[in-house]
Amino acid sequence: MDFELSKHAQEELQKRRIPLQVLQFILNRPSQIIEEQDFTIYQGLFISHNKKRYLLRVFVNTTLQPPKVITVYKTSNISKYWRES
Repeated sequence: MDFELSKHAQEELQKRRIPLQVLQFILNRPSQIIEEQDFTIYQGLFISHNKKRYLLRVFVNTTLQPPKVITVYKTSNISKYWRES
């Protein structure tokens, strides 16, 4: 997926030490896509450099062309956000 990063999303990637490659992978091959009223959440699991499992949540404004990543964060509290199908 072609996308644009907001300034906030760029700052969050850096602050939270999320590699751009992980973000790109989740956007291109998300485990889950959650549609909300004003944005779409792409999320997927990954293993970090410290061997810990995280859920990456990427909030995207899909009404823009190209879609714009608004914010991104990782969480170890996977069960809180994971939606069983």
